[in-house]
Amino acid sequence: MKGDYQDLVDEISALLGAPATLENRDFRLIAFGAHDSDDDLVMDPVRTRSILTRQSTAAVRSWFEAYGITRATGPVHIPAAPDAGVLRGRICLPVRYRGIVQGYVWLLDQEPGPGAQALAAAMEVAERIGVLLAEEAKAGAGLSREFLAVLTAGRGWQQDMAVSALRVALGPGAEGLHAAVCVAPWTGEAPASVPGAAAVCVVPGDAADATGVAGASGGGPGGSGSGGGALAVLLRLRSTDALAPALTAVGRLLPGAPSAPAPEPVAPARGPTAGLSDPVRTLAELPAAWAQATAAARTAAARPPLGPVAQWSEIGPYRMLAALAAGPADDPATRTLLGPAHRELARTAEVFLDCAGQAGRAAAALGIHRQTLYYRLGRVEQLTGLDLDDGEDRLLLHMALKAARLHR
Repeated sequence: MKGDYQDLVDEISALLGAPATLENRDFRLIAFGAHDSDDDLVMDPVRTRSILTRQSTAAVRSWFEAYGITRATGPVHIPAAPDAGVLRGRICLPVRYRGIVQGYVWLLDQEPGPGAQALAAAMEVAERIGVLLAEEAKAGAGLSREFLAVLTAGRGWQQDMAVSALRVALGPGAEGLHAAVCVAPWTGEAPASVPGAAAVCVVPGDAADATGVAGASGGGPGGSGSGGGALAVLLRLRSTDALAPALTAVGRLLPGAPSAPAPEPVAPARGPTAGLSDPVRTLAELPAAWAQATAAARTAAARPPLGPVAQWSEIGPYRMLAALAAGPADDPATRTLLGPAHRELARTAEVFLDCAGQAGRAAAALGIHRQTLYYRLGRVEQLTGLDLDDGEDRLLLHMALKAARLHR
């Protein structure tokens, strides 16, 4: 269907004598016409970013929507705004189907500009684009239902039936490598399109709670708070070694995600985080891949240096902890230490154990004197009854602290 869109965009470009771009209603790029102009203003910052990243920022979207394009039924002329990065005016052709906006065709406005007859012909082509987008959205809704059923079905025959239905819905796309993605917390609807996605759905709050990824507004996936859901994406992969495009696609689902991790703060990450599973070769492996993706998303929230997008293969001991810690840690030895009254002591113990019990490294990481560290560790031993010179006691404490971090 992508070729059909490109042909129609090229047809509009020919009718109006200007390069056109097609975006869906979420302002994600679908197709664009080539241009051979020497005019530097043809590629202003907004158009360049749209083509290179295949999407527009929320600020750009709001700026254009302020001109009424979501309600318009005919061409809309939008003036230039250099301060907003729009160096040339635009003509927007709303793409509708049965009165519902499906997307937008964009052209650079120029003098003398296209006449009324040419614009009317271009709107007829836009209507044909609207039919294609509506059909694609309908097919996507069916895929979303089947994908959600696979993620939420119980074990046994229900899951087998859900996998079979998804395989039929995907058709030839069911074959090959895939990976599961979890983004949580997620509010609202699923995006109309995600680059490289075979299926997208929103896992409701109750179902997300069952997997431990319902988002808390202040604590990230797995917290107890707003009861938000999670976005699930089934990504197509070209090979098991080429995950960079998948990571790029996932990163675009997190507005403002930093390109490199920041030093770990005391508190877990706030806002959405994402997890990417290992590649799978059959749809029957999707439930396990979804469990990996949700665990990675929870880990990204609990340990920001791994996020905001964490790969299951890169989260180390949290792979085992996520499987073992179905709920908040509640070991009798560590229960008091993990209470709100002893957060600084718990953090001290976690850093000490992260530093393999090396007092000098731990004191430097905490920014305290070594004697202060020893005093705090003594208090930890008093509260827990554990001996920090004993390997098994250290293991129990370290697991409890990391499990608590996952569910904080």
